[in-house]
Amino acid sequence: MKATRRKLLLIVFFLTLWTLMLRKRGYNVGGVSVVRCGRGHLFTTIWIPGLSVKSIRLGWYRFLYCPVGRHWTLVKPVRNADLSDDELRSAYEHRDVRLP
Repeated sequence: MKATRRKLLLIVFFLTLWTLMLRKRGYNVGGVSVVRCGRGHLFTTIWIPGLSVKSIRLGWYRFLYCPVGRHWTLVKPVRNADLSDDELRSAYEHRDVRLP
């Protein structure tokens, strides 16, 4: 029982550390995040490292439904600083299902 608890705490620690590192680099992961699909569409999704219900995690990418182009695709987080105000506004106007 102690070994299982220790492993769980270690996983939580590393996921928290990973989230903090990504946030320091400008990615808004660990909550609502702007993502870009394979066709270039921008939209928001809930991106929590280590957790996904509606998508298939593939390393840094996730395979999920794009509400802008209405297709299944690979998406990855985008730094808000790399986007113009119009792109950010458009991304926040298009949301996917509110599950991680």
